[in-house]
Amino acid sequence: QPVGCLVGGSARMSKREFISPQGLRIDGRKPGEIRRIDCTLGPFSHADGSAVLEQGNTKVIASVYGPREAKRKGDVLHDRAIVTCEMSITSFATSERKQRSKTDRRLKERSLAIQQIFESVISTHLYPRSQISIFVQVVQSDGGDMAASINASTLALIDAGIPMQDFLTACTIGFVDGTPILDINYTESASSGPEVTAAIVTKSRKISYMQMADKLPIQHLEKMMLAATEGCLMVYEILKKKIKAHSYSLLHARGTAPS
Repeated sequence: QPVGCLVGGSARMSKREFISPQGLRIDGRKPGEIRRIDCTLGPFSHADGSAVLEQGNTKVIASVYGPREAKRKGDVLHDRAIVTCEMSITSFATSERKQRSKTDRRLKERSLAIQQIFESVISTHLYPRSQISIFVQVVQSDGGDMAASINASTLALIDAGIPMQDFLTACTIGFVDGTPILDINYTESASSGPEVTAAIVTKSRKISYMQMADKLPIQHLEKMMLAATEGCLMVYEILKKKIKAHSYSLLHARGTAPS
């Protein structure tokens, strides 16, 4: 375990302590390993689609409503559906017990980003003059909140049966001693090193979203983006298996599962 040292009155850890001489991170993972992912599709009957996703100790709930009539007539688009997103974080999600309002600037930015990400992949032209609403709530935060929120939203949209042009997954990457580390947790994120959250459309492997925290030397950018793509594809393989298992269980419950 890394040993904290007091710097300016607060506990800080040097970056070199985040990877041991044996090449292991503080939670025992190798730099190229993502956290355990578990998810449940359709846990809430009141929503058209829903999902609970746990990525390590980060837990996110996503609910989707729609396509349905737009709440405000002035927002109606005649050739496609509008997509909205509202992201929130519970006061008990972190040890700070901080109450965040809907007007929190960071939450509004993340909500808008998720909205724009999914506007680009949802087949909105199939639902003119309607609205698709995504609600995301982080109930436990241990790093990678934005990536987990995107992954949970993908699952909720699939559960709602809303057609998408491609499967969208996300991952947050850190950078320690010249080495990209996949799917960072809160302790690794708090090291204040370079951090990239990226989302890709898996078939084309094109980057749909990228957010960078702290400065990253330009010569390391390509290495980070390759690692981000690799992490997103790892997440995709896990979620794909979860969706297949969920779909098979639904067919089995209806007595229509293939023999």
